[in-house]
Amino acid sequence: MRDGESFDEFYRGTSRRLMHYAYALTGDLGEAQDLVQEVYVRAWQRWGRLSRYDSADSWLRLVLARLATDRWRRIGGLRTALTRSGPPGPVAAPGDETVVLVAAMRRLSEQQRRALALHYLYDLSIDDIAAETAVPTGTVKSWLSRGRAALAEVLSGEASEVK
Repeated sequence: MRDGESFDEFYRGTSRRLMHYAYALTGDLGEAQDLVQEVYVRAWQRWGRLSRYDSADSWLRLVLARLATDRWRRIGGLRTALTRSGPPGPVAAPGDETVVLVAAMRRLSEQQRRALALHYLYDLSIDDIAAETAVPTGTVKSWLSRGRAALAEVLSGEASEVK
């Protein structure tokens, strides 16, 4: 059985020191915070057993060191992969059409944007969109119809401004 009060006391007594230890191991504050959080989640899950240990904070340090080592292994694997394949190439800037379309989509309601994206990007049917959004099919048809009309209006206005 887990005792929240004793865990809170344990946390308050060990977290500051463990955070310093994690930061020393990783050299990255954000990564250290993530590791410490993960260690305490695991400690809470095992608190019934862990609370009876003579030195529960040594268990924290051991788990933290193992998680940090796993992190370094992952980074090493990524480094090896990048060495073999080289850095990714530059990403091309979006075309004018993309910029205009994104700006026009931002003017639509959230429901219209979602319906249009699901229909045209994911090729979902009206029934599938209705099921995913938990609304009647008539509502989806309305969103698509109004969204298309609004998009056409916005894009035609943009086209005349560009010329």
